[in-house]
Amino acid sequence: MIRKKLANSGLKGWLYLLPAILFLGFFMVYPLIDVFVYSFEEGYNSASQTYFGIGLYNYSYVLHDPYFLQAVKNTFILVIITVPLSTGLALLISVGLSSIKPLRNLFQTIYFLPYVTNTLAVGLVFMILFKKTPYSEGLVNVLIHLFGGKSVDFIEGPYWAKMFVLCFYTIWVVMPFKILILTSALSSVNQVYYNAAKVDGTSGFRIFMRITLPMITPMIFYLVITGFIGAFKAYSDAVALFGTNLNAAGMNTIVGYVYDMLYGDSGGYPSYASAAAIILFAIVLTITCINLLISKKNVHY
Repeated sequence: MIRKKLANSGLKGWLYLLPAILFLGFFMVYPLIDVFVYSFEEGYNSASQTYFGIGLYNYSYVLHDPYFLQAVKNTFILVIITVPLSTGLALLISVGLSSIKPLRNLFQTIYFLPYVTNTLAVGLVFMILFKKTPYSEGLVNVLIHLFGGKSVDFIEGPYWAKMFVLCFYTIWVVMPFKILILTSALSSVNQVYYNAAKVDGTSGFRIFMRITLPMITPMIFYLVITGFIGAFKAYSDAVALFGTNLNAAGMNTIVGYVYDMLYGDSGGYPSYASAAAIILFAIVLTITCINLLISKKNVHY
C-alpha cells in the first residue's frame, strides 16, 4: 500500500514536471544538439541542407579567423573588467543604502532605473556623452578640456578608448540589478549577530568582514556566476555604442561573431557559427565549473 502511494506520488511529480521538461527539451536541449551536429558538418549549405564532409575544419577555421580572435579578446577583457568592478561597486552602494534610513526607497529606485531602461536608449545617451560630432566633442571631452587634457574620440578613436566606453556602459547597465539583489541580501542578515558583535565592542569593519560578507556570499556567488555568463553573451551593448559593423570598429564579441556568420555581411555560414557557439559554450561551462569549485570553500550556505 505504501509502495503504491509512493509510486503514485512519483508519477504525479513527473507529470507536473512534464511541461517544463518538454519546453526545455524542445527549446534548449534539441537546439544545442543540433548546433553541435552542425559544427562538424563541413561546407553545409542551408538552402539545400547538404554538406560534403564531417570533421574539425569548422573549428580550425574559426580558431584561425582574426575576427574571431579579436572577438575573444574583446569578450575576455570585458568579462575580466566588468564582472569584479560591477559586483564590488554594487556591494559598496548596497552597504551605503542599507545604512541610511531617510529616502532609502527613493535612492533604491534611482539606482534601479538604468536596469528597466531600454539598452539602445542608454547607448544613445552614452553616444551623446562620448561621441565627437562636427558640432560638439561630447560632454566628457568638455570635462577633459576643463582639466587641461586633450579630447579623445571614444567611439571611433583608439582601441583603449572604445573598450573603456564599452566597459563603462556594461557596468552601468548591469549594476542596478546587482544592487537590488545585494540590498535584499543585506536586509536578510539576522540582526542578532550584529547585536552580539556590538556588545563585544567589535569594529564596524570587522563586523562587515566577519559577519556581513560571509552571510551574503551565496548572493555574491550568484551574481558572479550570472555576471560571467551575461558578459560572455554581450552583444547588444557593443551594437548600441558602435553600430552593427563591429568588425570594422574592432569591437565585436563572440556572440556578435556568431550573429555575423549567420546573418551579417559575411553571413550564410551556419557551420562556422555553430563551431563558434560551441567554443563559447565550452568557455562558459569551464569558467562556471571553476567558480563552482571555488565556491565550495568560500561560500557559506
